[in-house]
Amino acid sequence: MREKREPLILAVETSTRAGSVSLARGGEILSAVLGDASASHSMDLIDNIERVLRQGNAELFDVDLFAVTVGPGSFTGLRIGLATVKGFAVCVQRPCAAVSTLAAVAHAAGASETTVSVLPAGRGEVYAQAFSVRGEIVQALDGASHIKPTALSERYGHLGRVRWAGEGAHQHLETLRQCAVESRLEFVQRESGGEQIGWSLAPQPEYLANSVAVLALFDYRDGKATDANALRANYVRASDAEIHERWLLQNS
Repeated sequence: MREKREPLILAVETSTRAGSVSLARGGEILSAVLGDASASHSMDLIDNIERVLRQGNAELFDVDLFAVTVGPGSFTGLRIGLATVKGFAVCVQRPCAAVSTLAAVAHAAGASETTVSVLPAGRGEVYAQAFSVRGEIVQALDGASHIKPTALSERYGHLGRVRWAGEGAHQHLETLRQCAVESRLEFVQRESGGEQIGWSLAPQPEYLANSVAVLALFDYRDGKATDANALRANYVRASDAEIHERWLLQNS
């Protein structure tokens, strides 16, 4: 009997400023394209998808699974990515995989007993969540939160070994250093290999979509792929419009 081939996965990541797109055959990355951090995803996402397909010698109808980050992250970016993936998936009648942006960040940072993914949330706040990463298995250790950077110490300061990852961690590096000092923990900005000691900062991944593709593959194998219409964004916090509407209702 002929062995079933690995799925061709198109992964789209628009939660972060630049975003990225990748094409994978199973766990093998065939091509990847980085977005433009200075432009809206609406300006270059379609072009980037066309580029990654062309570089991988594939067409849209060849895709077996569409993977997309569902948040948290940029509200506008998430909507653009989800709308694009939904449209393509419905057009070619293929399943989708919804991937947590924070889980993808943790995966990209490599194996670790505890990795805390941190992403900017606007207004000086961040999204944060802790994971354990063993090989390709990423397991959530708590729920995603929307907090101030200074609150990271209260939430994770009791953990002796933490790998910090994500754009938010790099933006608030000095805050993390101060948190480590207050918790009497060693902070290493660059790991030198060997056993992880104290707190450390993982390098920024260039193509986060690569990790999105890998995590989507595991969901696909576990039968967790979903219909395009079932994709929903996980914003973690309410939008500014929703916050304003609640304020009006409370003060009317």
